[in-house]
Amino acid sequence: MSQLSNLLLYLPGIIIFLVGSGQVRRYLALRRSGTAFGDVVSCQHIVKKDKKDREVYNYYNVTVEFTNPETHHRERHAVKSPSEFAEGQQVRIFADRSSQNYEILESENQFVINPWEMMLGGALLILLALFTNQGKEIPAMICLSLVLIGGGAALIFDYAALKKRKLTAVTGEIISVYTRQISKGTKIVKGDKFTYYPVVKYTADGRENIRRCAVNSSSEKSFKVGDTLTLYYDPELRTVFERNANTLYLVFGILILAAGILAGLSILSVIL
Repeated sequence: MSQLSNLLLYLPGIIIFLVGSGQVRRYLALRRSGTAFGDVVSCQHIVKKDKKDREVYNYYNVTVEFTNPETHHRERHAVKSPSEFAEGQQVRIFADRSSQNYEILESENQFVINPWEMMLGGALLILLALFTNQGKEIPAMICLSLVLIGGGAALIFDYAALKKRKLTAVTGEIISVYTRQISKGTKIVKGDKFTYYPVVKYTADGRENIRRCAVNSSSEKSFKVGDTLTLYYDPELRTVFERNANTLYLVFGILILAAGILAGLSILSVIL
């Protein structure tokens, strides 16, 4: 293998490790500062475009009233959010102590693999690349086996955790489509590139809510105003999930876990 190919072997592990570590830092910040539920007082759409009518920025200025968990006083704060909210909608708000900024939490607990598992998997992939480049087959196979076992176990655990929640299906109506410009056309790449997100209206706990979904598409025709999407509400956490327990995750998890165990057994047969 060329030196460039050897270096490229490290890339997946490094990316996964950095993504996982970033999520871990966020998780620790949430645990340290805590969150509070509040009510949306107002929601103003802010859009700025340049002289060529291209979007410069697009966000919602959301004013939220909540009880500060530290002072126990009622407060109002304006929060910049990519998503629209209905007046009176209940949201979960987080105060970042380091920057003194407030943030509305929407997509927490949506990850199939939690941040700690992702970070560990990235570290194992980095070790796998290292041992492969060094020609150490047994340590490399051990890392691969652990990655497969961990990935399979994570999928199975995700299925079991969602199944245990007994989420309630809620029908949401697409009221608009949020368009995010991800790149501008150049001399090499023709045309601007966009990503499209459905914005849905739904009712939970007797309240009308609006949510910009995490699901998205590069095709403008993927989501149509008036169509419906199924969301899943957890009344205990007062949180909406965009997915429920999926049997495919369970099947893939079992297959990946079995492959990891078989790889581990083959290593033991070589060692013994």
